Amino acid sequence: MSWFESFILGLVQGLTEFLPISSSAHLRLTAAFAGWHDPGAAFTAITQIGTETAVLIYFRKDIARIVSAWFRSLTDKAMRSDHDAQMGWLVIIGSIPIGVLGITLKDQIEGPFRDLRLIATTLIVMGIVLGIADRLAARDEEGGKHRAPRHRKTLQELSVKDGLIYGLCQAMALIPGVSRSGATISGGLLMGYTREAAARYSFLLAIPAVLASGLFELKDAGEGHVSWGPTIFATIVAFAVGYAVIAWFMKFITTKSFMPFVIYRIILGILLFVLVGAGVLSPHAGESGG
Repeated sequence: MSWFESFILGLVQGLTEFLPISSSAHLRLTAAFAGWHDPGAAFTAITQIGTETAVLIYFRKDIARIVSAWFRSLTDKAMRSDHDAQMGWLVIIGSIPIGVLGITLKDQIEGPFRDLRLIATTLIVMGIVLGIADRLAARDEEGGKHRAPRHRKTLQELSVKDGLIYGLCQAMALIPGVSRSGATISGGLLMGYTREAAARYSFLLAIPAVLASGLFELKDAGEGHVSWGPTIFATIVAFAVGYAVIAWFMKFITTKSFMPFVIYRIILGILLFVLVGAGVLSPHAGESGG
């Protein structure tokens, strides 16, 4: 991998990690369209350390409060009813599904799941799911001529059951094209949470899973055509761009719909099917290079 490739892929990772459009799919597609080798699951996981570092810094006050309350609750029974302490447990519980499935399906994640036809399918299907979830949220918030606005839940109302469902939604993102934020936000909206609450918990829930995955894949960073230098460079680029995207996205969702992302996903998925069907792209473009 050249330094130019690593810069572009780091840029793509930073731009797409927090948007509900799938960063892993875009890294895969960028390489395929450019005629580069597929950077692989290890490269994706390691560059995500950069974007998750941006999450740690952006949500540092929330994270520090949650971690502090959680540790105190281990010895202080009175703290166990504290919302921040409970949030710590909910993040742990929600991280279990992706941890178990990530290890179980490791070979599929690095192989069959990267087929461009599967990515096209997940882009379209999850785009439709996100669109339905977003429309339901908008209907509750706006009400109607004969319908008053309905209350939508905040993170103060997050239960163990809902936390586990969030975790199952996050685990779906092991398949490129699903999108970690897209799946968890969709799940949150369908469970009746506000857009802001769904997005905030999505970002917090991703921290343990992404950091663990990235650290686990460090051993493979220098294998194949991807070397340490370009990987580190791409991770730094992803961090810088990712931080800016978080700040923008958290403001965007307070007043805007997810429909632009829904339309983009569906159009990209259809385009991908057309290109593969016409023989312009191979379903396994770039894979032979490692």
